Amino acid sequence: MSKKAFIFDLDGVIVDTAKYHYKAWKKLANDLGFDFTEEQNELLKGVSRVRSLEILLNIGGVNLPEEEKIKIMQDKNEHYLQYITQMGQDEILEGMHEVLLYLKEQTIPFSLGSASKNARLILNQLELIDLFDAIVDGNDVSKAKPDPEVFLIAAEKLKTTPENCVVIEDAIAGVEAANIAGMVSIGIGDKNTLNEADFNLNSTSELTIEMIKELIKE
Repeated sequence: MSKKAFIFDLDGVIVDTAKYHYKAWKKLANDLGFDFTEEQNELLKGVSRVRSLEILLNIGGVNLPEEEKIKIMQDKNEHYLQYITQMGQDEILEGMHEVLLYLKEQTIPFSLGSASKNARLILNQLELIDLFDAIVDGNDVSKAKPDPEVFLIAAEKLKTTPENCVVIEDAIAGVEAANIAGMVSIGIGDKNTLNEADFNLNSTSELTIEMIKELIKE
């Protein structure tokens, strides 16, 4: 029996950085003279930074030249980085620290598989970076999920085959990417949205060590 390996998405699985993206976009909107609500922020989920800015400007009815847009996106990223450099271990999502420590103790290989270009910085802040056997983030890939590139690179770095990998994700595109790669997919969040996942959990607290043991056995 080949050894199982685990691949974790970052945002919504290990930590929730979405709130910091929202705060950074809201500050930008306020600086441009309009408000930006949490409800409107839903429109930006899983969308590129460029497209997010277009949606935001559209909401505010603001037109800007290209050079100004580039500068504003840099400003937004700087605000976001200021927020995440204040993060600590208390922001790790429920149960995830225990799961990662258990995998480490059992010498079960695991990797990060995230689109975030700030993934290493965030893992450093959370003091988790040394636990991971491999990290694949937005700096290592050229194709976004649902393309399986990020997970296939992770499997390669873990020196295992896709069919031995279990992916933990909170986004439709991530679940699709895992399925395309031929990996077992665990969707964390709304079951109706993530109905293509092999397993559905409402939150990270349901990803217990018991469940991990069962997955390893299979």
